[in-house]
Amino acid sequence: MDEASGRVIGLFKLMGNKRLFILMIGLILFIAIMGFTLGNRKDLSWPEKFVKDTVSVVQQWFYKPAGYLAGLFEDITTLKAIYEENEVFRTTVARYARDKSNYNRVTAENEQLKKLLEFKQHQMEINDYSYVIAQVTSVSPDPYNQSIIINLGSKHGIRPDMAVTTADGLVGIVTKVTPVSATVMPLTALDNQSSSTKYISATVEGAEDDLFGVVESYNKETKQLLMTKITEEDSLRLKKDDTIITSGKGNVFPHGVAIGKVVSWQVGDFGLTYTATIEPAAQFDKLTEVFVIIVPSYEESEE
Repeated sequence: MDEASGRVIGLFKLMGNKRLFILMIGLILFIAIMGFTLGNRKDLSWPEKFVKDTVSVVQQWFYKPAGYLAGLFEDITTLKAIYEENEVFRTTVARYARDKSNYNRVTAENEQLKKLLEFKQHQMEINDYSYVIAQVTSVSPDPYNQSIIINLGSKHGIRPDMAVTTADGLVGIVTKVTPVSATVMPLTALDNQSSSTKYISATVEGAEDDLFGVVESYNKETKQLLMTKITEEDSLRLKKDDTIITSGKGNVFPHGVAIGKVVSWQVGDFGLTYTATIEPAAQFDKLTEVFVIIVPSYEESEE
C-alpha cells in the first residue's frame, strides 16, 4: 500500500469519529469568524465583551497582589538603604562632635598658653624676676583650710614664701614644699584674725611712691578683698577701678603683681584710716596653670 492510500484511509477513519470531527470543524470556524470580525469591525459582540471583561477582572486579581508584593520588596530595599545612610550620618555627626570638642579644647589651650607667654615676656621686660609655670593638681574644697597644690617642688627651685600668680593677678603664697609639689595659700584664705596670715603690702598702679595700704582679709560673702591702713590723704586720690598691685614692701610679695581693682572705699572702724574693697583679679574657680615668681634677691639671701 502506497503513502497516498494510507492518507485516504486515515482521513476516512477520522471522519468516522463524528464527535471529534465536528469539534475540529467548529474550532476552525470559530477562529475564522474571530479573525474576520476583529479585523473588519470596531464594535465587539456580547460574547466577545464578556470574555474580554472576564479576562480583565482575572488579570486584576493577579496583578494587584503582585504589584503589592513588588512594592513591598521595593520599600524594604529602600528602608535598608535609608538605614545604612542614617548609620553613616550618625557616625559622621559623632565624629564631627568629637573633632569639634578636641578642636575647641586645643584652641582654648593654645590661647591660654599664648596669654601666659605674653605675660611672662612682659614681666621679664619690666623686672628681673623669673616666672616658673606650674600645673594646678588639686584645690581643697574645705572653706576652713583652703589650699592649692601645684606640681613643682624643692627640686624645681620652689621654696616657701614665694608668690604665685596667673596672667590675671596674684593667687597666693607658697606655704609648704615637698620635692615634687608645693602647697599654696590663696588670697581667699586671708584672715586678719589668723596669726598665720601674711599681709600684702599694696599700692595703686602708677602711684607706687605715694599711695600705700595693706590687703589683709577676704570676705567670703562678697568675694572681695579688704585693703586697710589707707591714709585720708591717699583716700582722696583713690578712684573706682584703680588697679591695686603689690608694693614690694615687707620682703614677701615682689613688686608690681596685680591684686585687683578698687570697688569702693570708706572710713575704717576707728575713723583714723580708710579701708577699700578690692575685686580680685585672679579667677580662683578656673585655675589650671599658675606662675611661681622667683626673685633673684630672695635666692641670694637664702644662699
